[in-house]
Amino acid sequence: MKAAATGLLLVMAAVFIAARQFEAALPWLGYVKAFAEAAMVGGLADWFAVTALFRHPLGLPIPHTAIIPRNKDRIGEALANFLRENFLIAPVVARRMRNIDLAGAVGRFLQAPQGQETRIRRGASRLIADLFESLDDERLGGLVKSSIANRLRKMEVSPLLGHALASAINEDRHVPMLEAAIRWTARALDANEGLIREMVHKRANWVLKLAGLDAKLADAIVDGLRKLTADMHTDPAHPVRIKIEEALAQLANDLQTNPDTRERVEAMKVELLDNKSVSLWLDTLWQKGREAMIRAARNPDAAMAGKLGEVLQSMGQSLEQDPRMKGAINMFARRAVAGMAASYGGSIVKLVSETVRRWDAQTITNRLEAAVGRDLQYIRINGTLVGGMVGLILHSLDSL
Repeated sequence: MKAAATGLLLVMAAVFIAARQFEAALPWLGYVKAFAEAAMVGGLADWFAVTALFRHPLGLPIPHTAIIPRNKDRIGEALANFLRENFLIAPVVARRMRNIDLAGAVGRFLQAPQGQETRIRRGASRLIADLFESLDDERLGGLVKSSIANRLRKMEVSPLLGHALASAINEDRHVPMLEAAIRWTARALDANEGLIREMVHKRANWVLKLAGLDAKLADAIVDGLRKLTADMHTDPAHPVRIKIEEALAQLANDLQTNPDTRERVEAMKVELLDNKSVSLWLDTLWQKGREAMIRAARNPDAAMAGKLGEVLQSMGQSLEQDPRMKGAINMFARRAVAGMAASYGGSIVKLVSETVRRWDAQTITNRLEAAVGRDLQYIRINGTLVGGMVGLILHSLDSL
């Protein structure tokens, strides 16, 4: 563009010289000469103005030239103030965020069919996978395990257990577990029948053994236990089952209201958390979770196609269709961004100002000229042509 603007100026100079040479023979060339003469003036004036922004024209220290290099610090301050006043003030950020539907955008993204949004999804997935793989596994795993353990230590679990048990009893969700326990008892009885008979034989006195009644007593005990488990399994109103259900209901109530029961449960919880087996279980749980997250992140389409994908799509529908949820999330995002602007806006402004201040004059000149130089060269071209038109009009008025 510099070559085009300078070339046009040279063309006007050549036209002026030619018109002036042949004006006596061809009077109408006076108009051409006037156009070319004024075009040179306009082109030279705009060349001076454009050049004076970035450097001294022809290297001459003319006052009020090289404006940008001489004022780079003031430009940095002005740019920083512009950012602060128009982008980094909490009310301004909140006002701009008010028109941004972040929750709706996330909802539409989560509902996108498999294969769509691949660049964003794969880029984000790759970033997540690389992040998990780059973090110190032992340190991060220890942090996660200690965080979970500390959370459990601070949490009183007995009321939660009591509430969960009470809800299960009210909704008859305890019945399958109770029947499974009865079936397990029956299988345990069959598997340990010999042990029961041996115990009865050892504990029977010599009279029973002499009369052979110890075997009959063992048969009666085994048969009675089998009948008890069978009756409990087939009869929901069996007295023993009722007693067990009453005991479960009392346990649910004690877990929520009895201080002694709650204290015993909390003590058991602490002992359980101090057990090395629980620590190994948490370690295994973390490793499996970490590997699953990395696999899902490496293959986001597969993850989105499974149960996780269904859950995420359901979340997306809720985000997009539920006005209350959408409003709450957008409000949270607006407050979070406004809070970040209030907390870190000054640091960002200071960073911009100090960065510009550290640049040398040549660097900032080159960067600004590269950014807007093309349009500035159009100013030179327009100045040449507009100046020529003004010269032609003035010459025409003078001739008239």
